[in-house]
Amino acid sequence: MALLAPGDPPPYVIEHDHGASPFFLTCDHGGRAIPSALGDLGVSEPERRRHIAWDIGVAELGKRLAAKLDAFLITQVYSRLVIDCNRHPGSPQSIVTVSERTAIPGNVGLGDSDRTARASEIFYPYHDRIVRELEDRAARKQDTVLITLHSFTPVYMDDARAMQAGVLYNRDARLGHALLAELRAQGDLEVGDNEPYAATEATDYALVVHGERRGLLQVEIEVRQDLIEHAAGQDAWAERLARVLPRALARVER
Repeated sequence: MALLAPGDPPPYVIEHDHGASPFFLTCDHGGRAIPSALGDLGVSEPERRRHIAWDIGVAELGKRLAAKLDAFLITQVYSRLVIDCNRHPGSPQSIVTVSERTAIPGNVGLGDSDRTARASEIFYPYHDRIVRELEDRAARKQDTVLITLHSFTPVYMDDARAMQAGVLYNRDARLGHALLAELRAQGDLEVGDNEPYAATEATDYALVVHGERRGLLQVEIEVRQDLIEHAAGQDAWAERLARVLPRALARVER
């Protein structure tokens, strides 16, 4: 039985389908939609608006940045509470029963068919579209630099985070180190080096699978959510990133 009904949104949206820039933008946690068949997952509306459900502000930041860079952007529209599109399917963090301190009743006791439906109708269509685009770009010899966009909550489990942004990378730190230097050179930011999260093969999907395993330059950018939850902050951060990303790329020996 299909999970997504005719009235449900597709798993992803694309901006700047024919972007000429080498930068290729993804938003794995850009939306908070829930398939109508799953109701509200037993989670209240205020909780579904919190960071546990999506990366607040990042979809609009992505749109603005894609426009400034003339870059391809793909945004995943379903809530990470349905299935996390930056975690390997089947991993403990793919479909959680508790996020921070919030129980997710609709994820308790799922059978294999339930998990398979969420992966096959949401996770894989999103990532398969990324693969098709990357392969098309390679075929036409268009340079590609993968930028995965995320946002993080200012307070997690009662711990306040002072940093405004974080630069994440796994084994290939070339672009990450270059971007970190450029952001810190701005003089008005505290920027985390693989903080507030660290990218790893066990936790990150897009950066590793679409970036490192393809031999692409790649980096994950985290921006604190209170800085981009409104249009003014989204504009400011899009402008900032549009300035520093080309500078960081120019620093990298390829």
